[in-house]
Amino acid sequence: MKKANGIVLDKPGKPSYDSLASFRDIVLLQTVSKILERVVASRLSLIGRTLKLVHSHQCGSLPALSSFDAAIALVDTVRTLQRPGLRVYTLFLDIKGGFDNVNASILCSSLKKAGVPHYIVSWIDSFLSQRTCRLLFQGFPKTFSPVQVGTPQGSPISPLLFIIYVASLHIQIPKGLSLSYVDDFALSAASTSYRTNIRTLQRAFGRIRACASAREVGFSVPKTELIHWRTPL
Repeated sequence: MKKANGIVLDKPGKPSYDSLASFRDIVLLQTVSKILERVVASRLSLIGRTLKLVHSHQCGSLPALSSFDAAIALVDTVRTLQRPGLRVYTLFLDIKGGFDNVNASILCSSLKKAGVPHYIVSWIDSFLSQRTCRLLFQGFPKTFSPVQVGTPQGSPISPLLFIIYVASLHIQIPKGLSLSYVDDFALSAASTSYRTNIRTLQRAFGRIRACASAREVGFSVPKTELIHWRTPL
C-alpha cells in the first residue's frame, strides 16, 4: 500500500525538454489505500477544526471553502481598506514544490504538540515513511525507489496534511491580511502611501520566509507577483 506508479508526461509547448520542469508526474496509488486515507482525512479534518490546526484564512482543501471564497475574501478586504482612502498592495506568493516538500518529522511533531490523538499521529508517521515509487516511461527500468519527503500525489489526505503543515505561515499584518489558497499566499497591506506599503510587505515577506524556512519550504520567484489595487474615485 506504500508503493506507487508515476506516469511521466511531457508538458506541451515547452521550448526544451532538457530539465525536469518540462515534465509532469502523475502518481497512481492503490485504491484500497485511498479508502483508508479518506477515513483518516475525515477524522483529522474534524480534529483539526477543534484544535485549530488549520488557519481561519486558509481556503481550499477544506469542505465548503474553494477558490471562489478566497477571491471574495481578498476583494472584500481590499474594498474595505480602500473606503477610508487608503492605498492597497497585495503580494502573491507560491510555495515552491508544495506537497513534495512536506517533512514528516516536522509535521508529526507539530501534531503531537497540538494534542492530536496518538493513533492518528502514528498512522500519519507510518503513512509518510518508507514509501516507494517507480517512474514509468520508455527506456527507464521499472524499479521502485524510496521517496524520502513529501506527501503522495493523489492521496485524499495529502491536501489536508499540507495545509496543516503550512498553517504557521499565516502572519499578522497591520492594516492588512494574510490569505492563502492551498500553496498560494496573498499578503495585503494598506496605508496612505505606496512607499509605506512596500516597506510593510518587505517586512511581512521576511517574516513569512523565516517561517517557511523553519518548515523547509520556499517560494517560487517566477510566480511572485505584486498588485497595486486602483483606489476608486
